[in-house]
Amino acid sequence: MHILGLGLISRLNLWMLGEHESHTLKPACLLYDRTLLWLTLGLVSIGFVMVTSTSMPIGARMSDDTFYFAKRHAFYLGLAFLLSLATLSIPMAVWKHYSSGMLLITLVILLILLVVGSSVNGAARWIALGPLHIQPSELSKLTFFCYLASYLSRKIDEVRTNFWSFCKPMGVMLLLAVLLLAQPDLGAVVILFITTTAMLFLAGAKLWQFLLIISSGIVAMVLLIIIEPYRMRRVTSFWNPWDDPFGSGYQLTQSLMAFGRGQFWGQGLGNSIQKLEYLPEAHTDFIFAILGEELGYFGVVIALSMVFLVAARAMLIGRKALKIDQRFSSFLAFCIGIWFSLQAMVNVGAATGILPTKGLTLPLISYGGSSLLIMSTAIVMLLRVDFETRIATEQAFAKEQRWWEETED
Repeated sequence: MHILGLGLISRLNLWMLGEHESHTLKPACLLYDRTLLWLTLGLVSIGFVMVTSTSMPIGARMSDDTFYFAKRHAFYLGLAFLLSLATLSIPMAVWKHYSSGMLLITLVILLILLVVGSSVNGAARWIALGPLHIQPSELSKLTFFCYLASYLSRKIDEVRTNFWSFCKPMGVMLLLAVLLLAQPDLGAVVILFITTTAMLFLAGAKLWQFLLIISSGIVAMVLLIIIEPYRMRRVTSFWNPWDDPFGSGYQLTQSLMAFGRGQFWGQGLGNSIQKLEYLPEAHTDFIFAILGEELGYFGVVIALSMVFLVAARAMLIGRKALKIDQRFSSFLAFCIGIWFSLQAMVNVGAATGILPTKGLTLPLISYGGSSLLIMSTAIVMLLRVDFETRIATEQAFAKEQRWWEETED
């Protein structure tokens, strides 16, 4: 169905180009990045299987329906598919034009969240809309990265030469960070900060400015950890969780036991012991640990390889767009690639004890409707960038070919 949808959108765009130009395009330009599409479908499939497997015990306890979370995940997958079809039809120029407006709307939603947000585990991060629970922090990542890509595409020369032009996107990110920390959601702030600094580095900002921002960010992060006791416990517990295996280190010790039981080939799909409510949040933040227990080292390598390849394809698509001077599309693709890989790294790092727990989902795999909708939208935007890049490249080739033909005549 994804392929059919992409084909229909491709034909629609060719129709919009006009009959005279469309017949000059080679069939190759109608293609999209099939590697990215199949990798995405693979990760979504793994995610659905693992969410079904990991959520059965908690689903049975909460609603007497072992497939409660699996049904909800399938519902969000259907929404993601419909949203993807709509996103494919939107030109990148539209995202660029409305990027500032989308960010402003996100800021308003975050302000509303402080008043009417639903609290889960002590964090008010969700807005309940009937059966749906929307997490605006996920939306804030996408809208801010659209704004950042638009800003860099317009002000890249000033960013390289003017300190205040360099500071402006950091200032906007700081405003967003304040609203996110009020929820609190430090994980989203970490993603925004690291991705923004990485993009400014790729844009060619001066090294001393880059180092200044990193130093300031590290100091701010340390202060945020110190002033909140629960964050401090998370940091100290991941250094040696076995000091308090039934207290602050409980989640991590259970996660490590899951990996230990998995060995190379795993215990087999559905045969996890830790998911029997020994490991909290097994279907969300720690789904990777259950994947390691049931599918073993082999399954872990396959999943991580697919995640890495998705991020690599995003960077490649951004590089191709930059070659034909589609700056907004290029910078947005870079943002999505960094965001995707960074969030996966933080989630896997928390599950394996390399990093403190941050409450970030594993992209396209963990249970979470907001994360799934936003991540799938970001992937589809990559497909749209790739499509427009192929069309522009082929049009340039066709124009050059006509020029040579006219010259020879």
